[in-house]
Amino acid sequence: MGQKRIILIVIVFLLISGAIFYFESRKTERPNVILSGADSDIKINIDGKISNAGSERIEDKASRYERAKEVTTPDGFINTDGIKIADLVGKKVILVDFWTYSCINCQRTLPYLNSWNEKYSDKGLVILGVHTPEFEFEKKYENVVRATEKFGVKYPVILDNDYSTWTAYRNRYWPRKYLIDIDGFIVYDHIGEGAYDETEKKIVELLNERSQTLGEDAVAMIDGPPVGVDSVDFSKVRTPEIYLGYGRIQYLANLPSQTCFNRVCDFTSPGNVSLNTYVLSGKWNIAEEASSITEGEGEIVVRFSASKVNLVAGSIENSAKAQILLDGKLVSSSAAGVDVSSDGVVTFKGHDLYNLIDLKGEYGE
Repeated sequence: MGQKRIILIVIVFLLISGAIFYFESRKTERPNVILSGADSDIKINIDGKISNAGSERIEDKASRYERAKEVTTPDGFINTDGIKIADLVGKKVILVDFWTYSCINCQRTLPYLNSWNEKYSDKGLVILGVHTPEFEFEKKYENVVRATEKFGVKYPVILDNDYSTWTAYRNRYWPRKYLIDIDGFIVYDHIGEGAYDETEKKIVELLNERSQTLGEDAVAMIDGPPVGVDSVDFSKVRTPEIYLGYGRIQYLANLPSQTCFNRVCDFTSPGNVSLNTYVLSGKWNIAEEASSITEGEGEIVVRFSASKVNLVAGSIENSAKAQILLDGKLVSSSAAGVDVSSDGVVTFKGHDLYNLIDLKGEYGE
């Protein structure tokens, strides 16, 4: 743990824009999001056939749970031509998952969602991925399509670019899961990663309630671990998310003055870098969401304490390259992230999350 690990990113081509470093940390809330949105409840109508027992069940739930909210003003659909929660109530159990594709915490939940979709979609479960973007580039339909293909997402995805569905659910977190039972009530929700066994047990419980209501066969828990799971020991991650745009800038150690926002400034590295901070060198333009280098070469130096380093970035043109150094030396193949080539270079193309450092479970500074 005492060994110092400093990552130096040297930009060798032009036109690179970076938004955020992730160090396996937990994504929490998006601050100061105030948007109008529909807050209408989903009305319950199970083909107009509700027995007395069913009425009593629904009355009991109404006293304890909120009704589901409808998808509002969708900005596009993936893996479906269109879908409404109201059309599923009384027929299906619904899992609503709020996510955004460049969020590492969301990415680590996708194998579980894919697994549940594969195991239970034919038993009455419908997963709806509500893609609410954190950054402007995540609003682009083609970017989200590319991400769903990359991560093997087969269930319906709804683009929520204006945050209207996010607001209707009063959500503030990525990722967040809501389970809606056959009667249209939100009976369970979970913020962030984890609790996968608990969530799956609740899914099966609700599927069995559905089966009993509709007179179908009982549903058993289906064993089988998801594919592609990336485990993290959060107790050993010391470095938080680091945003590179001035909208949430707080860890840049050599910011000359606020007059450098939204214009090109010449940055000089002070040499020493404190833990959980970063410094720039070269000509950088710090915008609200990202820092960009548009002329010459530049460097980012980050001092971190974690096992992996990920950077949300993309090229303004076709591609841009960066050389990755760890502790002042070209990163070795054993420590290079999956997106770094054997010669220690990462090529940024489309805006995405790039894995730069992977210390294979070794945590430290």
